[in-house]
Amino acid sequence: MRIPLFDSLLRPVLDPVLGPAKQRIGIWLLNRTMRNGIDLRKLRFLPDAFTLPLRRDGLDPVPELAKVQADEPVKKLADLFGKGVWLVSGYDEAREVLAGGAEVWSNDLGQFVSQEGRSDEEQIGGLGMTDPPLHTALRRYLTPEFTMRRLARLQPGIEAIVQQRLDAMAEAGRDGRAVDMVEEFAFAVPFDVICDLLGLPVDDRARFLELGVARFDLTEGGAGAFGAAAHTREFLINAVREQRANPGDGLIGALLEEHGDELDDVTLGGIADGVFLGGYETSASMLALGAYLIATTPKAGEMLRSEDAEQVNQVVEELLRHLCVVQLAFLRFAKQDVEIGGVQIKEGDAVGVSLLAANRDPRLAAGLDRFDPTREPTRHLAFGWGMHRCVGAELARMELRTALRMLAERFPDLAMAADISELDFRKLSAVYGVEALPVLTGGDRVAEPA
Repeated sequence: MRIPLFDSLLRPVLDPVLGPAKQRIGIWLLNRTMRNGIDLRKLRFLPDAFTLPLRRDGLDPVPELAKVQADEPVKKLADLFGKGVWLVSGYDEAREVLAGGAEVWSNDLGQFVSQEGRSDEEQIGGLGMTDPPLHTALRRYLTPEFTMRRLARLQPGIEAIVQQRLDAMAEAGRDGRAVDMVEEFAFAVPFDVICDLLGLPVDDRARFLELGVARFDLTEGGAGAFGAAAHTREFLINAVREQRANPGDGLIGALLEEHGDELDDVTLGGIADGVFLGGYETSASMLALGAYLIATTPKAGEMLRSEDAEQVNQVVEELLRHLCVVQLAFLRFAKQDVEIGGVQIKEGDAVGVSLLAANRDPRLAAGLDRFDPTREPTRHLAFGWGMHRCVGAELARMELRTALRMLAERFPDLAMAADISELDFRKLSAVYGVEALPVLTGGDRVAEPA
């Protein structure tokens, strides 16, 4: 229960005093809970000090993050389990960390998650959480499938999926009814595209919407996220087992035919899991939040309807930079003492990189806290950098260009049906998003037959 008198009179006075104390207590409890060994599956909450790069005010970073970036672009958040935990928020410093080689940094999160008694589905894996030589081997299987030449074959299918979802939006929005962009469009499009890419059925879309959100939700520490991961990995490992006898016509089937003798079901299921998760949850958030900015920024819609492909690209790159829905890069662990931005980080320390803050670093250019679709594309880290840069970056760009262009063409009068203050944004999620986005289509514009 909240006490109005306390909120109005005492909280502003006591919070600056109690805040640091709460953080110290939280960190002490974590250290006590894991004194017999670090197991992130047991992590039931995040201390306040660690939530800074996950919190936003609408679409923007909280003011505290901008202040940290200005004062300490490489900042120690706390000591945990006897090691330092750092936040890097400056662009140059972020790129330096992300570009660092395997001799300096480890991405192996599995070392901090107990595997004892865990099933195959509960194991930790994926490109972003592994180091060479395993990372190199896994990426070698995927890279040829994500070249521009290979991706071009997906374009007609993407357009057909977007067209189906736009038709569904038009039907749902008849007679001036509000339409939920998340349910009808933003999640459905990338989910169907990634299922088509992998060669999977699209039967259980609602269940995977729920699991995808849960995998990035850190409001309960790591416990809920790891549990949701096990469910999706189980689904994909089973899909590999089924296709091994009868390969489908998607990526899973292609990898089985070309490398089936080298890849067991669990390894290939893990590869598919990385593609699956990275291919729909991030794109879904980008499409939803991108639709919000298009509905509230007429110039963006105008540029997307242009026949000039460069203008479409310009809007998409600015959306990627400004929204940066992947808020944090995968954690890095220092394998040796290293200096970043003049600050000494010790061997064993953990480093988180705020991609959102780095993309808005005023040292890059002026006015980066604003969404400006006319801005010439600037350097951004929305897909990360270095050897862990998102392997599906070009697929994501293709999908965003196609979906947002077709959305702007079909619904040129797209408008929000709710104020931003009424939207339910995710509270502590590594991938930022919104639970629902009610819009008014304003009537659709259907192209006349040629």
